[in-house]
This record gives sequence, C-alpha cells and structure tokens, in this order.
Amino acid sequence: MNEKADTGRIEAAIRESVATVEGLLDHAGSIAGAARTVIEALTAGGKILTAGNGGSAAEALHMAEELVGRFRANRRSLAAVSLAADPTALTCIGNDFGFDRVFSRQVEGLGQSGDVLVLFSTSGQALNLTYALEAARARGLKTIALLGRDGGPLAGESDVEILVAGPSTERIQEAHQVVVHLILDAVETAFPG
Repeated sequence: MNEKADTGRIEAAIRESVATVEGLLDHAGSIAGAARTVIEALTAGGKILTAGNGGSAAEALHMAEELVGRFRANRRSLAAVSLAADPTALTCIGNDFGFDRVFSRQVEGLGQSGDVLVLFSTSGQALNLTYALEAARARGLKTIALLGRDGGPLAGESDVEILVAGPSTERIQEAHQVVVHLILDAVETAFPG
C-alpha cells in the first residue's frame, strides 16, 4: 500500500472536517439559542428528549448521557432520555406501530409541556423524526434540530435549527458532536457543581 496515498487521504479528510466545523461559526447564534432552550427547560424542571437514527442515534445517546451523568464537572444530574436507547421500546413500537412511529410514540408517552426534543439528522429525511417533531408540537415541547445538507423536510420546522452544510455524512456528524459539546459546556456553566 502506498503510504503517501494514505497520508494524502487522511490529510484531505482532516481539512474537510476542519472546514465543516469552522462553518459552525456562522451558527454561533443558533447554538447559543439551543443552549438557552435546554437550560431554560432544565431550570424549570423539564427534561431533554433526544432522537436520531444510526450514527445520529449515537449523537442523541451521547447528549442524554452527558446530561444525566456529567460533561466535565461534577454537578447535579439533569433529566434527559435518549429515545434511541431502549431496544425493547424500539422493537415493541416498531412491531406494533411501524418503524416510522418509534420516536413519536415515546414522545407521546414521555414528553410534557416544558420539555425539549432534540433531533439529530444528517439529511432531515427520516419520517420517524418528522412524526416525533409533530408529536412534540402537539404536546407543547420546544424543539431543536441538528441537521445537515439542505435539512430535508425537517428544515425550518423546529424552534431552533442548526444546519451543517457539510460535504458528507461523517463530516456533518463530527460538527454535530462539536455542537453537542458546546451546548453541554453552556449547561454546566448554568448548573455548576
């Protein structure tokens, strides 16, 4: 295998990642808005629900576990649930209502006015996220969407939107991870140990 070709591919991927993350500078206001929305809900006793598919499900899991556990500093546990976390709920709902309802059914059962639903999608195309958003609206939840490319059908539908115009799924997911960490940093500033 040609070592130069491997190094060149790695360098190109790093440059692409840096450029995508640097593009978040254009969304600093929206990221701050998302952080404020999360902080306001948690301060008022609400909870954060997160959802996504595939790699975006991993992002949703990561955000929820950092809120319940901790990001950097020891502080009180904060109420958060990833709707992608429970395989028994996912398979039960998928079996009985169809995969398109795996998140909306959980929002109907767990979501309350004052809570926040955070959606992760690199394309905005997932029907199960669209239905979750509709269920969140019907129950009075605030919504935050971390999207990619042109945002798909989810574009413009949330209270707060961060649209990462990355060149590929993996670069968008990397930028979404940075956004999650920025939100968590703001939360830990608001809820010191």
